[in-house]
Amino acid sequence: MFRNQRAAAAALALCPWVLAQAQAPHETAGTLPTVVVSGDNQAEPSRSEAEAERSATPGGVTVVDGEDLRQRNVTGLADMLRYTPGVWAASGTTGDSSFLSIRGSNLDATAYDGNGVKLLQDGLPVTAADGSNHNRDVDPLSARRAIVARGANALAYGASTLGGAIDFITPTARDGEPWEALLQGGSHGQRQARFTVGGVNGNFDALVTGEAKRSDGFREHQRQERQALYANAGLELTESLRTRFYATAIDNDQQLPGVLTRAQLQANPRAAEAAAVAGNYRLNVQTWRVANKTVWDIDGASSLTAGVSFEEQRLYHPIVYAPPFFSLLIDTTLRNAGATLRYQRRAGDHDVLAGLNYGRTGIRGGNYRYVTGGTQTLATAVDNGADNLEAFVLDRWSFAPDWTLVYGAQAVTGSRESRTTNAASGMVSHPKGDYSSLNPRVGLIRQLSPTTQLFANVSRLYEAPTLYELQDDARGGNATLGAMRGVVAEVGTRGSRKFDRHRVHWDAALYYGRLGGEILSRDDPTAPGTSLSINADRTIHAGVEVLLGASFAIDGRGAHRIEPLASISLNDFRFSSDAVYGNNRLPAAPRYAIKGEVLHRHASGFFLGPTFDFVGRRYADFSNTYTVDAYALWGLRAGYTAHQWEIYGEARNLGNRKYASFFNVRDIAAANAAILNPGEPRSLYVGARLMF
Repeated sequence: MFRNQRAAAAALALCPWVLAQAQAPHETAGTLPTVVVSGDNQAEPSRSEAEAERSATPGGVTVVDGEDLRQRNVTGLADMLRYTPGVWAASGTTGDSSFLSIRGSNLDATAYDGNGVKLLQDGLPVTAADGSNHNRDVDPLSARRAIVARGANALAYGASTLGGAIDFITPTARDGEPWEALLQGGSHGQRQARFTVGGVNGNFDALVTGEAKRSDGFREHQRQERQALYANAGLELTESLRTRFYATAIDNDQQLPGVLTRAQLQANPRAAEAAAVAGNYRLNVQTWRVANKTVWDIDGASSLTAGVSFEEQRLYHPIVYAPPFFSLLIDTTLRNAGATLRYQRRAGDHDVLAGLNYGRTGIRGGNYRYVTGGTQTLATAVDNGADNLEAFVLDRWSFAPDWTLVYGAQAVTGSRESRTTNAASGMVSHPKGDYSSLNPRVGLIRQLSPTTQLFANVSRLYEAPTLYELQDDARGGNATLGAMRGVVAEVGTRGSRKFDRHRVHWDAALYYGRLGGEILSRDDPTAPGTSLSINADRTIHAGVEVLLGASFAIDGRGAHRIEPLASISLNDFRFSSDAVYGNNRLPAAPRYAIKGEVLHRHASGFFLGPTFDFVGRRYADFSNTYTVDAYALWGLRAGYTAHQWEIYGEARNLGNRKYASFFNVRDIAAANAAILNPGEPRSLYVGARLMF
């Protein structure tokens, strides 16, 4: 049970006041974009509604279209979020998993824990109640679209995370072509097949996708085998009431090749760490998830949405092998239960959203010492639990023509409890804590034209520690980490313009945040594969996020077009007058990342053009003594899209550049430290899609 309910009560107390404001007429106000789902026989927001939600948010939000993902090789979040500014997502040696950071979240022990971003599927949580992420179970190709709300702009999802939220919207049989076959293959033994079947019968619809994937990997000891099943079924109970059920089952077996020194990476980036082969490092996960979401259109101006979800993940994870001194195999079962309730109402010039999110997570199992192919001996029994309640209210008030004031607050309260028992001595470690906060937000949108906006906001940031961070407190004993708190300000613009037969579009944001108590983790040098966590005194998270795109006609009819696209992120993440680290930069994220392409498209459906990645240097330690080099990559994309089929080809890293994709973070990293995960070498992929 929660010991501190004051924060949640404060947010709920705001609801009657805001709802009362929503009833008051304001005759001079302009028109606010509609974001309520009503009367369209859909359980999930359409593309236009997702764009309307974006235009009604005074900050950085990106909508990623799932159709575009089928024109290139996409296996994880790093591929999916390639052109999302403000996001640093890197893939490398862990199969479908990606290192994910938004606006400087999760800049610490990147190979050990993922946090800082709330992941949802159809508005229901995938992220555990303590804030830890297992993004290997989020399949980008199973999303109709994804809405990326960066930083405090995720208030509409109730998220209490530094990096914001990503909501993956599931396709249904009512979206379009319900039958699909997708085949992909290429370098490093990759082959993947997906088949989707579905149909609509009156007020009932259903869609099922089966997937099989195999890959040898570009490094030794990197083989992956994955099978998955995704299904959803919807039922229109009445004209105003509809419900949808979701089910997911994933069985993923992944070998891990480990980390390399700088010299090893330059000599042979395809090699595996010797200990990873000897210890047969793996990340084997079996997952199943069920969920339900029900929407009631109360009337033409209001709706109520309720949802529940339950997920179980079985993890088998040999990760450290240095006999006879130390070996570590994690064998645990994680269970997540979640519930959400959202009420939205338009009244006069107000659009009010109020909601509740509740999550409960339990982790049971143990950490074992093991011999490859032999015995497992329990070292530490694990019995962890967390719960989290988020209550939020948001009003979008169109108080004057072309002006919208967006204001609201989130209250969060939760508990974290880590209980580990040493099997040999019986000694119990039992850190636990309660966390709560009230986080207000205010923003402004100025509509300069029907397609151009200016926006600004000031918001409070808050994030409690994960269970992993709690049990890894550097002080030891039952010491408890504090929550991160801070304030961020943001200004920006987005829009599009047409010039004769030419089109340009842009999305730009500048943000500056000051944080206190940011939770940072580094590798524990005495126990590889584990980490030590601290609350830093003060840190700064600032940056510039820009997405620029255009379509230029190069002939009189506009049949031939040149379409450049560039995602630009400039980062300034650093300590601020820290007693130990001074003004050092935070590790892991590059100073800049520019990713883009320049495609030639023909009206017939053909496209061809180069891709590019320019990534700045990064530090691998808090002390800024180990620099990871900048790199530039070049590639090529081509394809053809017809009415019911399409094909593509994609070449990556044509220069075969050797580079580090991501790495383990340390306090002070020695020059010969084995911490680097190599990036993908020269590779070629092809794919085909059939729609029925």
